[in-house]
Amino acid sequence: MRARRLYRVPSAPPAPETFTASESEALSPFFSNVDRPVFVLTNLPEVVKGALFARYSRSAKSLRRLFLDEFQGSVPTLVSAGGTEVGVERAERLYARVFGGYGDDSVAQLGGAHLACEGVSNVLTKILERGRLMAYLEQSTRYVPYTDRPGGKWKYVVPSEIADDDAIAAEYTAALDGAFETYARWIEPMQAHFRARHPQSDADSDGVYRAVIRAKALDTLRGLLPAATRSNVGLFGSGQAYEALLLNVRAHPLREAQETAASILPELRRVIPAFLSRVDREDRGVRWSEYLAERRVATRAIADTLLADAEPDPSAEVELTEWDPDGEVKVVAAALYASSHLPETQLLSASRAMSTEDRVRVLGAYVGERANRRHRPGRAFERASYCFDVLSDYGAFRDLQRHRMLSIDWQDLTARHGYAMPEAIEDVRALDDWRRVMDDSAALHARLTERYHPLVAQYGVSMAYRIRYYMRMNAREAMHVLELRTAPQGHPAYRRVCQTMHELIARKAGHTAIAEAMTFVDHSAVELERLEAERASERKRAGGATPISDRP
Repeated sequence: MRARRLYRVPSAPPAPETFTASESEALSPFFSNVDRPVFVLTNLPEVVKGALFARYSRSAKSLRRLFLDEFQGSVPTLVSAGGTEVGVERAERLYARVFGGYGDDSVAQLGGAHLACEGVSNVLTKILERGRLMAYLEQSTRYVPYTDRPGGKWKYVVPSEIADDDAIAAEYTAALDGAFETYARWIEPMQAHFRARHPQSDADSDGVYRAVIRAKALDTLRGLLPAATRSNVGLFGSGQAYEALLLNVRAHPLREAQETAASILPELRRVIPAFLSRVDREDRGVRWSEYLAERRVATRAIADTLLADAEPDPSAEVELTEWDPDGEVKVVAAALYASSHLPETQLLSASRAMSTEDRVRVLGAYVGERANRRHRPGRAFERASYCFDVLSDYGAFRDLQRHRMLSIDWQDLTARHGYAMPEAIEDVRALDDWRRVMDDSAALHARLTERYHPLVAQYGVSMAYRIRYYMRMNAREAMHVLELRTAPQGHPAYRRVCQTMHELIARKAGHTAIAEAMTFVDHSAVELERLEAERASERKRAGGATPISDRP
C-alpha cells in the first residue's frame, strides 16, 4: 500500500491575476510576489495593513488590486530613511469610519506593534503580561546577574507612592540595598560550591561549564531579590490587545502602572494610532478604565468585610481543587466526533459504555506516536479540565504566570505564607544572611501595609516568599504546560509544581489515560538543570547552525 502524501499540488491551480509592468513595479516593494496567489505584505505601516484587510473583507477585488486602486494610487508614496509609508492618511480615515460607523472591533486585530518597556519592576511585569492574546519576553533572573549598579544604585524601583516619605523611603532603600548586597556577595561562593559538587566533565567545554554553574548559582539566589527588581519586557500584540492592555493598566491602583500606561500610549500612536483612538476618549476608554477601577475597589472592600476574620487553612504547595470525573469519557467522545456521523449525546453514551481497554485504544489512536512534546493531540483534550490551587515562591509564579491560554489569577504578594529556601543556602553557610534578608523583607512589608495600599507593599517582598494563585486549564493546555515546565533544564521550583500537577491528574482525578498521554512530562531529579541544554546549544554552534533557544 502506497503511503499517502501529506501535501498535494493542485492539479489545476487557479490562474493568477495579471498586472502590467508598471503595476508590478508599484506592487513589488509591498508584496512578496506579484504573480502567485499566496504572498506576504511588506514595508507597509501596520495601520495600512489593517485597513487593507478591512476593505478586503468587503470588496470583490484582490488584495493587490485593492492596494493599487484605493491606497497606492490615491496618496503619494513617501520614501524616507526610516522606510516606506503608503496610504496612511487614507487608512486613518477608513479606520475612523469603521470604528465610528460600524463598531467593528475585529478590524483592530489586523495590525500590531512591537513594544519594549525597560527598567520596570517585577510587580509591573505581571500586570503587563496579564493579557492572553499577546506575546511577551522578559529579562531572566537565571541568565542575568543583578550585580550592576548604574549611577551607583542597585536595579530596583522605588514606588512613587513612598518617594516623598523620607522615613519610609530610607527604610525601604536600606532593606533593598541589603538584599542586593547579600545576593551579589554570595554569587561567587555559590558558584564555587557547585563547582566543587559538580566537577567539570572532560566532555564539556569551559564555556558550557561556566554557563551551567552560573545559571545554577543565580537560580539558587534569586529568592533574595525583591519584587521591585527592575526588568525589561518585550511585547507584541494587535491594536485590540494593546487597547485592552492600556485600559486595564491605566485602571490599576499602582502609580507605576498608571505612569507606564501614560508612556505607552504616545509611543504606540507613532505606529498604530487609529487602533487606539478610543483609549483616552471620555465617553469610551476613560469610562471603561473607571469601570475597571471601581470594580476592583468594590470587590476588595467586600472581601475585607466578609473575610476579615478568616485565616488561611493549611494547604499543600499544589492542590487539585476541581475536575470532571467524566473527563476521560468526554475526551474519548470528542476524539471520535469528527470521524463519525453521530450526535454528541450518542457518542457520550457509547464512550461511557466502552471498556477501559477500548477507551485506551481510542485515545491511543487519537494521540498517536509523539516524537517530541510539540506533537500534541487535537481539541478533544480540551473537554477535560482541572483547577489547581498553588502556593509557590514568587520566582516560580513569575514563570508559570506567563502561560496565558488558561485561566490564572493571583493574590497579593505578602510575607504571611512564609518563604522557600534552597538546600544549597545552608550548605554554603549563607543561612544567617538569607534569614536576615527575609526578616527585613517581612518587616518592610508590614510597615508599607500600615501606611499604603497593600499592592504597594509588594515591592519590598523578596521573591522567595510564597504567593497563592490558581491555574485552571484543560487537558490539552495541561499537556503543553506540564511537559514544557518539567523539562530537565527548568527551574527546580516550577518543575516540582508541575510534576505534582501531573501526579494529581493521574491519582486524584483518576484520569490515567490522559496523564499517560503526556509522555514528555519529566519526573527525573536533575542536579545541573541547564547542562544538557547548554551542550545541545554548543553542538548546534559547532555545526554552524543558529541555535534556537530551548530554555523553558
